[in-house]
Amino acid sequence: MENLASKTVAEMVTENIKTAHIFKKYGIDFCCGGGITLDKACKKYDANYDLLVQDLLDVDNTTSRATNYNSWELDFLTDHIINVHHSYVEENIPLLLQYSARVAQVHGHHYTELLEINDLVKEVAGELSAHMKKEELILFPFIKKMIKVKKEGGELPQPHFGSVDNPIKMMETEHEDAGELLRTIARLSDNYTPPPGACNTYRAFYAKLDEFEQDLHQHVHLENNILFPKSLLLEKELRSN
Repeated sequence: MENLASKTVAEMVTENIKTAHIFKKYGIDFCCGGGITLDKACKKYDANYDLLVQDLLDVDNTTSRATNYNSWELDFLTDHIINVHHSYVEENIPLLLQYSARVAQVHGHHYTELLEINDLVKEVAGELSAHMKKEELILFPFIKKMIKVKKEGGELPQPHFGSVDNPIKMMETEHEDAGELLRTIARLSDNYTPPPGACNTYRAFYAKLDEFEQDLHQHVHLENNILFPKSLLLEKELRSN
């Protein structure tokens, strides 16, 4: 993204819709008021120019390099899930809710599917927030306790939920519920394809939904396919000693 200083906010969003999320973060209007340069936008909305430019330059940088998650210790993996995926969800849910409400309000009379999508976004936001708290307060601490017993010895305490299999089954069910909500949103939005001539907020909303679903797929993969099966095996091993 070269010559940032000479481009307007609207031009940058048109070239790369992901920049819309950066402008939203800084409270800069990229839709109706996007016809001004970065410098003017920062002065108008009292945003830090240097921080904004750095975020814009980093917008396409990804950390999704090939990683052998399967080799990680489970306590390290739980921290990774919290720091990367739970943090992502917590940071992006408010943004999705804002986009969704705004687009439904402005365009819902013509594109009626937006009203249903808005309801579904609110539902998935509520479900994931509660789901992550249960993982962070109940399941993940017990997994860390099992790792500590494995490394240091001692006896594994009996949790109030019985076997780790019980919260894992609940988490897997909730993963499926959230995935189904996002599959419905994808179907209603024609796989996040905005209509011809859609405004930048509309386009940014669908781009963020697409990104959100991709992050959830990775998040669920790490838990369902690596963390949970290994936790079940570890508990079985510790209980048999």
